[in-house]
Amino acid sequence: MPAVPGEVCCMSQADIIVADEQMLPRAVELYNAIYRPRREVDFFKRRFMGRYNVLTLLARLEGRMVGFWMGFELKPGMFYHWLGGVLGEYRRKGIGRQLQEAMQAWARDHGYEYMRCECMNHQREFIHFAVAAGYDIVGVRWDSTHADNMIVFEKSLVE
Repeated sequence: MPAVPGEVCCMSQADIIVADEQMLPRAVELYNAIYRPRREVDFFKRRFMGRYNVLTLLARLEGRMVGFWMGFELKPGMFYHWLGGVLGEYRRKGIGRQLQEAMQAWARDHGYEYMRCECMNHQREFIHFAVAAGYDIVGVRWDSTHADNMIVFEKSLVE
């Protein structure tokens, strides 16, 4: 067990796959195994409509899809990590970190200078994850859909 809450216990090396549109249903299956309410593929297609450089990453470990990360261009120079997750039994094994690092590398390679992500105030594990990954808190906004404050994080990709 980790000595500190949120600390990685046992690092596992996952295969990180850049998914094409035909693999979107796999990401949606993972989403539905992690989050509620359930969503259909069309929900994600609508969210990505009109977005530039949509990226879906999948994490595979021992032949099983265990996590996903999704993002898109928020504005020129800034890539937005919109949504991601790792199946419960695979958490604290470094898979989320591998997905995040792969997304950051992809964004950097495609000319983005900043990454942004957000999470609800009650999502303490993700707040810890983002800060540990080098993100700065740059704002807070009210999300009336979820009736919660959203914490806004940014990270420079420029060395």
